[in-house]
Amino acid sequence: MKGIMIQGCSSDAGKSYIATALCRILKQKGYHVCPYKSQNMSNNSYVTWDGGEIGRAQGVQAEAAGLRPETYMNPILLKPQQDSGSEIVLFGKVYKPMPGQEYHRNFTMNQGLAAAREGLAVIRENFDAVVIEGAGSPAEVNLNDREIVNMRIANEADVPVLLVVDVNRGGSFASIVGTLELLGEDRKRVKGLIFNQFRGDISLFEDGVRWIEDYTGVKVVGVLPYFRDINIEGEDSLSINFQHRSASEHSLSIGIVRLPYISNHTDMEIFIYEDDVDIHFIDEFSSLAPFDAVIIPGTKSTIGDLEYIEKTGLASKLKEYQGYIFGICGGYQILGDTLIDDEGIDFKPGYRKNGLGLLPLATHFQRDKRVVLAHATGIHPFVEGLAVDGYEIHLGRTEIVGENASYLWSIDGKKDGAATANMRVAGSYLHHIFHNDHFRTAWLNLLRKKKGFPLRPVLDTAAYKETQYEKLAEEASKYLDLDYIMTLVESGSKET
Repeated sequence: MKGIMIQGCSSDAGKSYIATALCRILKQKGYHVCPYKSQNMSNNSYVTWDGGEIGRAQGVQAEAAGLRPETYMNPILLKPQQDSGSEIVLFGKVYKPMPGQEYHRNFTMNQGLAAAREGLAVIRENFDAVVIEGAGSPAEVNLNDREIVNMRIANEADVPVLLVVDVNRGGSFASIVGTLELLGEDRKRVKGLIFNQFRGDISLFEDGVRWIEDYTGVKVVGVLPYFRDINIEGEDSLSINFQHRSASEHSLSIGIVRLPYISNHTDMEIFIYEDDVDIHFIDEFSSLAPFDAVIIPGTKSTIGDLEYIEKTGLASKLKEYQGYIFGICGGYQILGDTLIDDEGIDFKPGYRKNGLGLLPLATHFQRDKRVVLAHATGIHPFVEGLAVDGYEIHLGRTEIVGENASYLWSIDGKKDGAATANMRVAGSYLHHIFHNDHFRTAWLNLLRKKKGFPLRPVLDTAAYKETQYEKLAEEASKYLDLDYIMTLVESGSKET
């Protein structure tokens, strides 16, 4: 198989970012290229056209490759559930929850490896080349006999490996040497090294490049600087960019509640494209007074995160807050009056809990998970007739049970979301609701109007994202030895 695999010396070394860049670079060079990651662990999922879930990074990489995201690009998605294990999503559909020990003991080398091979087979048959992303580190020696995401996949696909290290963390030389030393026979697959997120004058690093090449015998194929002005969606909570500051003199400030079990954080990352919006995480130590709006994001454990914000005092702050509040999915449920878990779906059987009481809502948790792309039409006066797209991933049914709120959307005859008449408090099950440019602009213009700032026209974020993929490819090309990388892609695992 023609292609390349990106592995890292650690989690969040930049594997997803570099894989995204290579997907766009290969597309520019005329390859019909496909991204692939056999097993991903993230609560930040991407819903495919047919209602399947894959890791967000593979959805982004597919966009960079000019493809419609498909479930074979990430056949196994692990969605952590509190601290007890993960929900296994197999080819986009929920398989079952499983403790970590059972997953590694029984699943990986049976259903897991079979699924990984099936995904690779689809790509081998339909594409010119593959860009594969690994996970964590390939040097986790306690897992190597049953891992299905790093060197075993490189061997299955028979592709060379580029090893990435994050210079910004420090200890990069030791990380590279230690990783290579622990790889054993698989070390021969590593054909190149990439130093990522270098800050400062790269020419001062030339001695380091020569030293690591001499010591390891592996070529350095790039030293990538810390790119400050390229906005690409993040993979998981390790890479959330929620300390973004605008350069505008008329800036809005939006706070994102930092939940322990946050999911689908890219719902909020879209605001980094708005050059007059600051976004910041908020926690129990934060004052809400400086913020024009607060967003309560999705969560993999609604009741668990509700108890967290109560325990830390954030719940009281949110109840007293006079700015705009928007809740998404689990955050929407938290805004309501009552959460009812008769079957123990979210917490434990027969559990009932009061929410923040900011919207007159009752939520009943249900066993059947709703995962669907949604096309909605606005029915609240603020959005009446507005068409929006998004996706639903939730285990609850929520309805208005009192006055002072109206439903927001109609989705195939079903009503979703709720808001006060002035939209000061609102929420919806729709993930990526703010990715709808007209809705996001209208909501932000509420905030701008309240502060006396000029209203802004609609920003076309789809076009903007395309410019970011192009910019990422252009900048990465300046610092990567593309001639050598293309030789690796073409030759597979053969010696170069």
